[in-house]
Amino acid sequence: MHGTLNEIDIRSIFQLVELGQRTGQLVIDAPTASFDRNTSWQNTELFAQNRDIAASSGRNLAWYVFFVNGQITYATNNRSSNLKRLKGYLRHYHLDEQLDELKAPEAIASMNIIEYAYLWLLLEQHVITTDQGRHILQRMIQETLFDLLSLHQGSFNFRLSTPLSPQLASYSITNLLLESAKKVQKWKQLLPLIKSPHQCPIIIYENKVAADLPPSAYQRLTHWSKGKTSLRQLARYLNRDLVTLSKALHPYVEKDWIQMLNPDQPAATTFQPAWEKQQTLTAPKILCIDDDLTIGKTVEEMLRPYGYEVELIQNPLVAFERAFSYEPDLILCDIAMPKLDGNQICNMLRASNRFRLTPIVMLTGKEGFIDRIKANMVGSSDYLTKPFGSQELLALIEKYISWQMPMTSSAAP
Repeated sequence: MHGTLNEIDIRSIFQLVELGQRTGQLVIDAPTASFDRNTSWQNTELFAQNRDIAASSGRNLAWYVFFVNGQITYATNNRSSNLKRLKGYLRHYHLDEQLDELKAPEAIASMNIIEYAYLWLLLEQHVITTDQGRHILQRMIQETLFDLLSLHQGSFNFRLSTPLSPQLASYSITNLLLESAKKVQKWKQLLPLIKSPHQCPIIIYENKVAADLPPSAYQRLTHWSKGKTSLRQLARYLNRDLVTLSKALHPYVEKDWIQMLNPDQPAATTFQPAWEKQQTLTAPKILCIDDDLTIGKTVEEMLRPYGYEVELIQNPLVAFERAFSYEPDLILCDIAMPKLDGNQICNMLRASNRFRLTPIVMLTGKEGFIDRIKANMVGSSDYLTKPFGSQELLALIEKYISWQMPMTSSAAP
């Protein structure tokens, strides 16, 4: 089983592996060169997370997921061979330095899953307990799935093979996908103030943060929030969920008490109040194609207060022509429409160079595996089930469009 993520999404690939109770390895590859060519791809969380790392390494971004009988046993990426991720999880147990002291057999150095091998070595030498090992393994898998569910461009290849051995644990795909999908949705609500797990928090107003937090919590936070430790690293060190931790910091980022730095970004020259950001950007244009006027008006009411320009099209037969004259930044398209359905419209738009990379989100009244497959096959970017709320719609749009409605200087704090 192989193909591109334009044909089938990550979630559906995992579901097929689970349904077939497959044993083997899934390799997902995202060439770094594709980032510069695809503006919609640049606005996704995953691009923000990995752009600088990919550019500095000159390597493709790749993820490896191992399965046994349709369950996940391990998941990693091609940047885990330096053991930085494992060391981060060990720091919570104050065992990170012992990893450097391990004398590993020469055979381990040649393995392409060196992180997993070292995890087992820690178990065999009784540095960690079995429960600790399984906890770390599960966190590694969850971390990888969180990244993968934000990936929309790339290729995949599933190979049948013998199980990963020795096996520490296996986890249900359905449960992990559901949990990770919920985390991704919650993460979208933090945008645009917190964009990437690789951003590093730095406290700007220490006295205000100290007054608002319990002393013990402030002490832990201030120790790591110096602009050098990323959110993901901080979550590993504190044994906290990434999204929960980021959500706790979000109010302070909103007040500008804490600033989020991109990797290798100096704090002294980059501080800018949130109200000043992106004032020169023009309002993004959203084209909503739905034969139900009520849905269209609802979308318009949800988006206009946030500065989006919305064009409503009820007649699917004129939608194709209107799309070229309107030149939207993102298209919302209902699937079930008379005479010309949403999948047909999406397929026609994708055939043109103008809309080859434009985000197209399919709207549907039912959540079905087959419907999702069909939508992916015609090149849709995402899928939204009716009824949906304003925050769900905004989070999905912000996934593809970096936009914050500018405010006048009188609104400045």
